[in-house]
Formats: sequence, C-alpha cells, structure tokens
Amino acid sequence: MSTITEDWLLNEQVRIFQPERGYRAGLDAILLAASLNARAGEQILDLGCGAGGALFTAAWRLSDAQFTGADLDSEILKCTEKGIAANAFQERVTVEIANAARLSAEWENRFDQVMSNPPYFEPGRITVPGEGRERAYMAEVPLNDWLKAMLFAVKPKGRITLIHRAGMLGDILAYLMPRSGQIEILPVRSAPGEAAKRVIVTARKGLRRGETILHEGVVMHQRKGAPAYTDRAASVLSGDPLNWA
Repeated sequence: MSTITEDWLLNEQVRIFQPERGYRAGLDAILLAASLNARAGEQILDLGCGAGGALFTAAWRLSDAQFTGADLDSEILKCTEKGIAANAFQERVTVEIANAARLSAEWENRFDQVMSNPPYFEPGRITVPGEGRERAYMAEVPLNDWLKAMLFAVKPKGRITLIHRAGMLGDILAYLMPRSGQIEILPVRSAPGEAAKRVIVTARKGLRRGETILHEGVVMHQRKGAPAYTDRAASVLSGDPLNWA
C-alpha cells in the first residue's frame, strides 16, 4: 500500500486515512451517505466500505444509528479502523472482512439498511487507472452479484441504497424490480442541462407495491466547467442531508 494520508471531509468535520496513490473518497461517497435516512438504533451496512468515505460521513450525520463497514481488503480496513478511532466512532462503527461474492450465512437478513458504492467498471473495458485503484474501479464482482449481496444482507422490507453510473440504471432496475419495491432514483448531474453521470437508487427488499419514482435529481456545479458548487451541492458537502424530493 502507498503512503497513507490524513484527509478531511464535510468541511473538516470528518477525518479519513487513505492511500495517497490508491482510491480516494470523493463526491460519490458523500452523496451516497447524504441520501440516507435512519431511525434511532438501526443497523446499517456499508458493503465495500474502503477507507470509510461513505461510512464515516453517514455515521457523523446519523448519530443514533449503528454502522458496520465491510470490505475484502484487509489492508484498507486498517485505515478504516484508524479513522474510526480518530472520529471517536468506536461505540457505533465496526468493520469486518467480507467478500460481496460470498457472504456467509450469518449475514442473511442482518441489517436494517445496506448502502454501497460498487466498483464501476468491468475488467477489460477500461485502462487500469493507476496503482492501487484497480479493486475500486474494476468490477471483480458482477453488478448483479453485488445487488444480490445487498438484498441478502438486508432484512425483509429493509432498504438498500447505492450510487452507480447512470449508464447502468437499466441493469440495476432489471435486477431490483422483481425482488424489491418502492424504488426511487435520484440522478446526479455535473452541471445544468447535462446528462446525469451518476444515479442514486434506493429500494426496499421484498415489497411489490408502489410505482418507481424518478426524481428531478441534484446538480453539482453552477455551470459547465465552473468549479463553484450549487447551493444544494454545497450544503450536502458540508454535512446536510440530500433530500430526494
């Protein structure tokens, strides 16, 4: 693993330790965490938590919930454990080594919610983006298997939430619709008028009622090519919830 850096998220309210040259927490993780709501005492799993970008930002805001981070990479989980201590999350956040392709039977129906930022690309379809980034960007576990693992781990009628490439929305819905209900989709656009590059999708396990809802979505930047964030995006990046409506 490359040199570990200490970084800050949510306007320096959350600390994270992550490889300097590896996959680094970004907007996707923060948006995913901000999209969650939870009741007091709920158990929430972050499947493929990495160094804790989504895990920590969700735990910081949802202070009455309990969190488990799961990842196959034991080395990156050392960073996650360091971040848990640095953020004083020891009473509410734990991590476990787990393979999304082969979750053990004890994980079935275990959590009230499961969130995930799955790998985005399949091997052979892109150039490897750099040392340490392969596992984060290249789908060692096919998307359907990843969704299967999320539904496996969540309780009946529990909620799963993921962020993924907008181009994969059809595949996501094709898998979820026979197996879940109350599906909602939140597009994420870089600038006004641009096509969405990301979608956040939420669904409840085993339900068959309710139409699929496509929300207007969130626009990140005020205009194409401009660094300035919209007011809504800036509030999310500072720790406010991302409202679906």
